[in-house]
Amino acid sequence: MLMQKNAAFENVELTNEPVRTARSLSSLFLLSATETVAAGKAICWEGDSVKHLFQVTEGVVRLHRIIGEGRRVITAFLFSGDLIGASLQSDILFTAEAVTECKIRRITRKAFLDEIARCECLRPEYIALLCREVAAAQDHMVLRSKKNAEERLCSFILNLATHAENDLNHRLLRVPMNRQDIADYLGLTIETVSRTITKLASRNIVVPEGRHALRIMNLGRVVQLSGNADDFLEKTCHSVRLH
Repeated sequence: MLMQKNAAFENVELTNEPVRTARSLSSLFLLSATETVAAGKAICWEGDSVKHLFQVTEGVVRLHRIIGEGRRVITAFLFSGDLIGASLQSDILFTAEAVTECKIRRITRKAFLDEIARCECLRPEYIALLCREVAAAQDHMVLRSKKNAEERLCSFILNLATHAENDLNHRLLRVPMNRQDIADYLGLTIETVSRTITKLASRNIVVPEGRHALRIMNLGRVVQLSGNADDFLEKTCHSVRLH
């Protein structure tokens, strides 16, 4: 059941933005109301029927599932511009919760499908989106099944650097999620996450600044320690702009 019935959404704002002439998946959401979701509140629940798709316009969202004995597995973090529910399964496969205060827009599943069927120019973008989601799921599977704690954390730091809005000139990486979120995403305990951050700090590779920021001191070493050095070519590292 969508949490709107339980007042999870507040301060609904209607947008005056016109729909762009050149259609895109994002343009499908522009005539929808902007809804504010408080940190910790759910946007949709695992197991419910898919009735809407959501676009994150501000903030960070976590997707998670609950497995045996109530253990939480975070499968993804979503940022501004990302869509929730694009796979269009009949049932929602995860619970989506706001990590920070978020703003979202929604459209009905039927309206989304109708537009994809009607507008040929949207289909390549939709297929590309599904391909990115599959690739991200495969990367996460490798991260949790084959990498050690240091490799997992460094991979997380690099991925976060490509998504978040950070003070890149000062190599400062803002980390909106808490360490329990990071642990549940990486398949580690919170103690292991803390020990690994301390280990990286002692080697002057990544240094924590407060509860929600990391300063990257040596990007090259983070790339090497991620276990994916071949995936981070000079062009990729330059786009991260932390060096």
